[in-house]
Amino acid sequence: MRADARRNRDLLLRAAQDAFAEEGIGVPLDVVARRAGVGPGTLYRHFPTKEALFEAVVHERLRGLVARARESVQAADPGAAFFGFVAHMVREAAPKQDLVDALGGAGAEVRTAVAATAGELREEVGRLLARAQRSGAVRQDLATADLMALLSGLLHALRARPRDPAAPVDQDLVVAVLCDGLAARPGAAPVR
Repeated sequence: MRADARRNRDLLLRAAQDAFAEEGIGVPLDVVARRAGVGPGTLYRHFPTKEALFEAVVHERLRGLVARARESVQAADPGAAFFGFVAHMVREAAPKQDLVDALGGAGAEVRTAVAATAGELREEVGRLLARAQRSGAVRQDLATADLMALLSGLLHALRARPRDPAAPVDQDLVVAVLCDGLAARPGAAPVR
């Protein structure tokens, strides 16, 4: 790819990241092109459909979460690593409508396009969960699917709630309550 084409693609991806994060997949492509400072033709040369652009943006965001989860699996304290990742995921994804759309399934085409990367994320989260359960830090009756459903539901709820400056949601409190519910009960034996 030529240097100017690479620059335009990078501009489009950055503009799309911001636009999709704010508005989700519903943002018009001409808005993305305008934010990037390029014409619609340039956008369509790099990304022939909105779904292709959305896929590229969401893949980058999901890859970041996958990398963070893989890094967390290597941590010395499995419980702290698990709860730290859960908090990071909520704080990273909640303000970004594109991740909420992708994790919740924004349509068959998008689900299919990001399925492999979302699958990698589920796998890494499962590894984190299993490790934390073996250490006795996380309740034993929780499966990866349960955890992903909880996270997806929480992210949807945080995004769907009207932004009311008079009654803001304390995201740290929400994360603390979630993690408290995930924590092992006193006296529970670790998985062997």
